[in-house]
Amino acid sequence: MLTTSLGKLAYIVVKAREFDAQVAPEDLEEGSNAADDLSVGILEDTPDNPTQGELIGALENLHEDEMNEVLALVWIGRGDFTGQEWSQARAAARQAHDERAVSYLLQTPNFGDLLEQGLTELGLSITDEEARP
Repeated sequence: MLTTSLGKLAYIVVKAREFDAQVAPEDLEEGSNAADDLSVGILEDTPDNPTQGELIGALENLHEDEMNEVLALVWIGRGDFTGQEWSQARAAARQAHDERAVSYLLQTPNFGDLLEQGLTELGLSITDEEARP
């Protein structure tokens, strides 16, 4: 049914959730360190945080059919299509897919959750894939 591996999709879901969870950096107390701060710096949207670049890289490395599937899955997860309308969702994604697809996905609130919900609607799960190191 999918040409995109569940492993790739799981990676994108994890990175999208990390990206969505990022917050503006806070000024930390003088003398603060990562151990004291419980390493919450990974959630801060700073220039040296690689999360956005990793997500963009994963999306840009998808071939056209895979990107169309990601778009279709997000739309299914959002409720624009049902799981039974998979063919129609993919056709709509093929028509809508352009050079702004990655930017569109990055600007989609809860992108990772929608992608996973789309997979669930198709009866697929990435739970085992997410657990892999």
